[in-house]
Amino acid sequence: MRGTLSKLAVVLALLLGAQAASADDIEIRDARLEQTEEGLALNADFGFDFNARLEQAVTNGVPLYFVVEFELTQPRWYWFDEKTATKRLQTRLSYHALSRHFRLSTGLLQQNYASLSEALAVLRRVRGWHVMDKSVPLADTTYQAAVRMRLDLALLPKPFQVNALTSREWHLDSDWRRFTWRPASPASPAPAAPAEKRDEGPAR
Repeated sequence: MRGTLSKLAVVLALLLGAQAASADDIEIRDARLEQTEEGLALNADFGFDFNARLEQAVTNGVPLYFVVEFELTQPRWYWFDEKTATKRLQTRLSYHALSRHFRLSTGLLQQNYASLSEALAVLRRVRGWHVMDKSVPLADTTYQAAVRMRLDLALLPKPFQVNALTSREWHLDSDWRRFTWRPASPASPAPAAPAEKRDEGPAR
């Protein structure tokens, strides 16, 4: 009897392990900051695919909301770290049966795509996201930046929220990707060119 229970426990552990291993997670493949005339912009590349449950949900008209979160922190040895910037980018993925198009909506910006794969290709890329205004002063030091992406389950329709609490198939997120960043030093002014000697002509 004990041997049978032990075997069942091993099988159950293997099944749970396989389920956890097959869980769909978001991989952050690249994240970098760029100083622009407007301030600071983030470029990032994410890697993920939809499982059958998510693909079925969005194709049947359930909108999915993805959130990219960004933090910029200035470490301080003498006190708590200072949060220099925090930003949140929300993108809504939906399907419109009449036009048979998938749509990505970010704020007032909307774009239609003929297939889910095309929409996901755009969703996986963040380009030129303005995360900090140029009016925010930056110290000449090394900052700690962090970014992550997740499917926001709190914005699912209520019946789906209950299902998402008990099913790993609805969970799609990444860990925080942390990297150091240092603002570029202002360019030193170019040395003044020597004044040209004027030819005053022959003395009179």
